Amino acid sequence: MVTTEMRRLPEEGDIVIATIRQLTGHGAYVVLDEYNDMTGFLHISEIATGWIRNIERYVRPRQKSVFKVIRVNKTRAEVDLSLKQVSGEERKAKLIEVKKNEKASASMNIIKEKTKINDAQVKEIEDKILQKYDYIYDLFEEVARKGISVISDIDLSPEVLKAIDEESNKVQIPGVEIRGIAEIAVKKPNGIDIIKSTLGAAESSKSTTSTVSVAYIGAPRYRIVVEAENFKNAEKAMNSLVEKIRSNLEKHHGTFNFLREESKKTHFQK
Repeated sequence: MVTTEMRRLPEEGDIVIATIRQLTGHGAYVVLDEYNDMTGFLHISEIATGWIRNIERYVRPRQKSVFKVIRVNKTRAEVDLSLKQVSGEERKAKLIEVKKNEKASASMNIIKEKTKINDAQVKEIEDKILQKYDYIYDLFEEVARKGISVISDIDLSPEVLKAIDEESNKVQIPGVEIRGIAEIAVKKPNGIDIIKSTLGAAESSKSTTSTVSVAYIGAPRYRIVVEAENFKNAEKAMNSLVEKIRSNLEKHHGTFNFLREESKKTHFQK
């Protein structure tokens, strides 16, 4: 089962996945994985820049690679490919797309088993999803981010919706994490209670776009971590949080100093 529509021919400029089938003195014949295993040709001049003495230094039989379609003869169903014209960003994006399609296919197989539907019904469900999304996996990501109600406009049975919701809960949403060290002091008899209350309120300020955690390092230092889907949301949440903490502590004549630490990419869990 596949989760993307098989087109008969690619278009010029398309980025495709293909498997090297046979090497020749002039290049290599490949099989286009996403186009019903149709044959394409990679000329030696499109393998790499400069003179190529040994093709096998660059490609070998059964090797999968990312190629760019540079010519399509629709009458003869012939496709010419290039390896050297594929940019690093194009290669990365294509590999991510393939990985997502593999995950979507695995999820749809699980949904098929859970709901006891047949291949024809699976195809019907995928067609409905692809009317709204470019890829099946996009649905699982959006449900993971926003909840099952986001696909209420797609005509699916309650059993299928339940299975999609369960599969979406397994999706790790790409996100970012920013953090910093807060140095806090309140010179009052109940200073510790004030600090705990202030940081507790900060930690509970979870939203639909970010989550917050506070960890005690050692008096008077605390680590504040904000996780979000992107740096823009994370920075917005952190700046708001820091100002709320600072404002509350100033009301109690406390001191507050905040030092940012290195940010990193992670997985955001709502």
